[in-house]
Amino acid sequence: MTPTGFPSPSARWIRDDDQVVLALSGDWRRGGKTPEIQGDAPDEAPTRYATHQLDGFDSTLPAFILAHLRSVAKPVDGEEQSMPSLDGLPPDLLGLMKLALAVPEEIEARQTPDNISEIKKLGKTSLNVWASILSVAEFTGQSMLALGRFVTGRARFRSRDFWMIVQECGAQALPIVSLISFLIGLILAFVGNVQLASFGASLYVADLVGIAMVREMGVVMTAIIMSGRTGAAFAAHIGSMKANEEIDALRTFGFDPFDFLVLPRLLALVLMMPLLTLYANAVGIFGGMLVGALVGIPPVLYWNETVATLSLTTASLGVFKSFFFGAVIAMSGCLQGMHAGNSSAAVGEATTRAVVASITTIIILDSGFAAIFTVLDI
Repeated sequence: MTPTGFPSPSARWIRDDDQVVLALSGDWRRGGKTPEIQGDAPDEAPTRYATHQLDGFDSTLPAFILAHLRSVAKPVDGEEQSMPSLDGLPPDLLGLMKLALAVPEEIEARQTPDNISEIKKLGKTSLNVWASILSVAEFTGQSMLALGRFVTGRARFRSRDFWMIVQECGAQALPIVSLISFLIGLILAFVGNVQLASFGASLYVADLVGIAMVREMGVVMTAIIMSGRTGAAFAAHIGSMKANEEIDALRTFGFDPFDFLVLPRLLALVLMMPLLTLYANAVGIFGGMLVGALVGIPPVLYWNETVATLSLTTASLGVFKSFFFGAVIAMSGCLQGMHAGNSSAAVGEATTRAVVASITTIIILDSGFAAIFTVLDI
């Protein structure tokens, strides 16, 4: 018995000489127990049905019988299919089955596995990659043109929006940048001290933390934070405007959506990224100094060693890279937002793509800069 007190549904396939009998029993209703199938389903329609133990049913039972009848049907070109035997079905179920079988199945509606060759998959992937490259190239060109219009004073956007975006990219990002940079400095100092203490060179923890923060960790971690925080916000904001047809409204009123939406975000993030990078470097070095004080390195000595180690060239490498990282984050977020679909689900997908694209591009760019700096012996 099912938890509701009805008999459990079951279907049993029986071969009686040359006949195939489908014995149905129990209560077939949605939300009930899963039907128990006994025996192997034959490759032919049942000759008759045994329903003397059938209690009740809803659409579940006709759907089960219809699915089997259609699975064993063998279409013949130019010939109309004959009605399979429905002998033994109760009158109400018999009427439902005749009505269902009278309507031909829509083959297009049937879910069939996609048999796509590997060559076709490769072609589709290549076309998608090429379309993405063209989209990025076009967006980059529009960004350069917008910057040119800004330099010549022909770009139009509201200064209030620009300063609001500056605040969102700068001051409001300080708490998370502070926390992550401080913890990165602590981690570098702890790991470095474990290795250097065995050589009696704990003082060089200051060199390790200082160089690592200003060259790589400060700018990279800041860029990753801004990708997940600000780049995603850019994509979601512009994507929502596109879904609500606000971008079309801007065009109707004679505003260039690129100048009005993309340009202020690009300028704000390129302006704020170097400042955030300098702040992250300072906080990371402070975290390393705290660990140095805990392991017996006086803060004054730690600071003097850091200043002696960091040259102006070394300290400026991360700041130099931050301009490019800021542009990448802003362009990735705005690009995905402008190309988002007209639904809430599409906005979420655009936000995800923006974060993934910006972080991936940042890592690739950083690897390229590292190779260039190595070749130039910087």
